[in-house]
Amino acid sequence: MNLDEFNHLNESDTVSLLSRCCGSARWASLMQAGRPYRDPLHLAVSAASCWYDHCGADDWMEAFTHHPRIGDVASLRERFPSTAELSSAEQAGITAATDDIIEKLAEANDQYFNKNGFIFIVCATGKPAEEMLALVTARLENDPAEEFRIAMGEQHKITMLRLKNAINAQWSTLPPSHITTHVLDTSTGNPASGVSIVLQDKASGYLTFAQGITNHDGRIPDLIAPGKMLSPGRYKMVFDTGKYYGSRHERTFYPVVPVFFEIFDESHYHIPLLLSPFGYTTYRGS
Repeated sequence: MNLDEFNHLNESDTVSLLSRCCGSARWASLMQAGRPYRDPLHLAVSAASCWYDHCGADDWMEAFTHHPRIGDVASLRERFPSTAELSSAEQAGITAATDDIIEKLAEANDQYFNKNGFIFIVCATGKPAEEMLALVTARLENDPAEEFRIAMGEQHKITMLRLKNAINAQWSTLPPSHITTHVLDTSTGNPASGVSIVLQDKASGYLTFAQGITNHDGRIPDLIAPGKMLSPGRYKMVFDTGKYYGSRHERTFYPVVPVFFEIFDESHYHIPLLLSPFGYTTYRGS
């Protein structure tokens, strides 16, 4: 299906398609009412606006309930058969996991639910089980208010990936994530994988609203979902360098690296970190 065909679907079929992308009935209704969409960028920006600006806590929580716990795809098949195939594909990284990792994921998910009152939401596509375990472990340190904000962002990433797969639009025309980062360990000359990074905004008193773990290339390509533009203002990106070096059995003089920066417009902001055990450098990249 292309974007023009999507624009001309009848209302019922449109809501059905959108509901497979996001379990919030209000979001699906708002997106249906917003047609026609001129191009992929218009669609992506509208999807973000409907989610962040026109939905509320009940709508966000409703969407969360349409996901299985990480690694528990069978439960979704029973409750929400229309999206079971999607969740199976998104959690493909679990299939290669060892029994030990799966057990630890189950334990961490139980701890997460007991602490926050909703399941651990993460955009699992492309993430191996070990990365998801590291991420849920890191996010267990956040308070529930922060986790709710992070889960909102992760849900929107999932929504956008499903929307992209459902509508064969020219998604390559979309701009990159508003905020990106890249961590290079200059002591080894290699990308620093496994670094937990949180993104916070001054407007909330520097509460976390996005979090990720650097991949094998030292990057988090989806820290912010496509179409989501941050408001102008001051932000902080915090790199958990202590745990990174601890996992390598090395000591570091800087166990946490906070980088403060300011956003002025909707252009792309790239914040790299050149890291060593006893120093670091950052700058605005391209």
